[in-house]
Amino acid sequence: MSKPLPPLKEFWYFFRQNRGAVIGLWVIGLFLLIAIFAPFLAPYTESQMFPDALKLPPVWSGGTADFIAGTDDVGRDLLSRLIYGARISLGIGFMVVLFSMSIGASIGLIAGYAGGFIDGAIMRGVDILMALPSILLAIVVVSILGPNLFNAIVAVSIVAIPGFVRLVRASVRSEKSKQYVIASKSYGASHFRVLVKNILPNCMAPLIVQGALGFSDGILNAAALGFLGLGAQPPTAEWGTMLADARPFIESSPWLVTLPGLCILIVVLGFNLLGDGLRDAFDPRLKK
Repeated sequence: MSKPLPPLKEFWYFFRQNRGAVIGLWVIGLFLLIAIFAPFLAPYTESQMFPDALKLPPVWSGGTADFIAGTDDVGRDLLSRLIYGARISLGIGFMVVLFSMSIGASIGLIAGYAGGFIDGAIMRGVDILMALPSILLAIVVVSILGPNLFNAIVAVSIVAIPGFVRLVRASVRSEKSKQYVIASKSYGASHFRVLVKNILPNCMAPLIVQGALGFSDGILNAAALGFLGLGAQPPTAEWGTMLADARPFIESSPWLVTLPGLCILIVVLGFNLLGDGLRDAFDPRLKK
C-alpha cells in the first residue's frame, strides 16, 4: 500500500492532471510578471506622447520597430500602455476579490452559523442583489459614487459579494452540525473561536475556487465600466478605458481595439481555466 501524499503534494498532483488549468496558471503567472516588472519591460511610459507618430500600425502590419504594437490617436506607444494596463487590471481583480471575499465570507459565516431570523434577513437582502443584473447594479453604484477607478472597484466588489455569501453560508450550514464543532462547543469554545478556528478553515477550498473565478469577473466588469466611461478615467492605461478611447477608430485603426480586447480575453480565460483546475483538485469526488 502506497504512502499517502502530503496535502500540498496531493493538491499539485491532482491539479496538474488538468492541462487547461496548468496553461491558465502559466498565463496568469506571465501577466503577473509583466505587471510587476512593467517599468522595466515597457519601452516608454504609459503617457509619453510622440506627436509625429499618430496611429502608426504594428510592426507586423508595416509599422516601425520603434513602436512594436503601434501607437494610438495621440501618439502613445500601445505596447507600453498594454503592459502598464496589466498592472492596473490585475490590481483591480485583486482588490475586488479581497474586498468581496472578506465581506462576503464574514456575512456568510454569520448567516450560516446564526440561522433563524438573522439568516433569513441576510439571505433576502442577498436575493435582492442577485436578482439585479450585475453590470446594471455596478453602473448604478458608480453613478451614485461618481466615475473613477476606486469607485469602480467598490461597485464591482458589491456585485461580487452575494456569490461569496451564499457559498460560505452553505458550507457553514454543512459543517456546523459535525462532531468536531459539537466537541469544540462542549469544551466551552466561544462562538468566534468555533467560527474562525474550526469552521472557516473547512470552508476555504470552495472559497479559493470562487476567488479565482471572481478575479476574472472583477477584471471583466471593471473593463466594462471603463468602456462605458464609468471606471478608470483617461489617460489611465486600463484595458477597458483603452477600448473606449479606440472606439471611433475601430475601422481605420483596428489594432487599437483588437490588442486591449485580446489582453482581456486571455487573462479572463486564464483565470477561468485556473478556477476549473482548483475546483477539480479540491473536489474529493473527482479524486476517487
